[in-house]
Amino acid sequence: MNKIAITTGDPNGIGAEITIKALNQLNLPTEKVVIISNKKILDYYGKLDKKYEIIEIPYAAEIKPGEITKEAGEFSFQTLKKVCELKPDAIVTAPVAKNALHLSGHIFNGQTEVLQHFLAHDNQLAEMLFAAKNFRVLLLTRHCALKDINLTKEIVKTKVQNLVKTFETQFKIQNPKFALCGFNPHSGEDGILGNEEIEILIPAVKELQNEGVNITMPLPADTLFVKAAKHYQNGTQDEFDCYIANYHDQGLIPIKTVAADKTVNITIGLDIIRTSPGHGTAFDIAGKNIADPSGMIEAIKYAL
Repeated sequence: MNKIAITTGDPNGIGAEITIKALNQLNLPTEKVVIISNKKILDYYGKLDKKYEIIEIPYAAEIKPGEITKEAGEFSFQTLKKVCELKPDAIVTAPVAKNALHLSGHIFNGQTEVLQHFLAHDNQLAEMLFAAKNFRVLLLTRHCALKDINLTKEIVKTKVQNLVKTFETQFKIQNPKFALCGFNPHSGEDGILGNEEIEILIPAVKELQNEGVNITMPLPADTLFVKAAKHYQNGTQDEFDCYIANYHDQGLIPIKTVAADKTVNITIGLDIIRTSPGHGTAFDIAGKNIADPSGMIEAIKYAL
């Protein structure tokens, strides 16, 4: 399918609203876009200015803005399944609720995992890359509790090697330069504050560097992002093409602090690039017609 495909996420969240607002502002040619949703849901949250192709996913339940329901979780899952079957040029997803997915019996920790389930082949691994202009952050681990983080040298190497491949083949950046966050405060202080750097990160970096990967040794994360934030705010070029964080909040707090509405979640590692706003379903404002579409606009532009 020679289009970008957009899913509208949880019917009780802001997904349909921001999709409609984003498409109306972007004013894209109708032949570039297909929407996987339901006309009842779209009509509830607004009106599209153009007649984009809509692939209907059944939704017989009542729309209940702000509520977490099994029916909404099932709809969210079925839209993702359908978009994977279509194999478009790129996928843009509005936010879903993990607890609604779980209520409907689909036990995934997020949309990234669902996409990997349907699209991965030959041991492909989906990864979460967040971007705001040229400020990019890769997560080595995704949606898991801090106490459950289980990094190994092999995991680090594999994820960085996949990142290099994505930069060179899809982003067209040759010999990308990466900055690696330390796992512990002050990168462990030579083992005083933790051994993950000594036992996992440094050995992985040495082997990657021997393979020609341009990556730093683990650097203290509390100061590493200061220059990145300044470059983003000033619109200047950063020396690093991507920062590599060990866990969710280590990487997302810095980028969302400086670019909350502009941060795009990008799924890499699969044959199809997927983008999504960096925020969630915003149940507290769902149905009030006050949701800001900036994140969805950036996600669609990135996909294009």
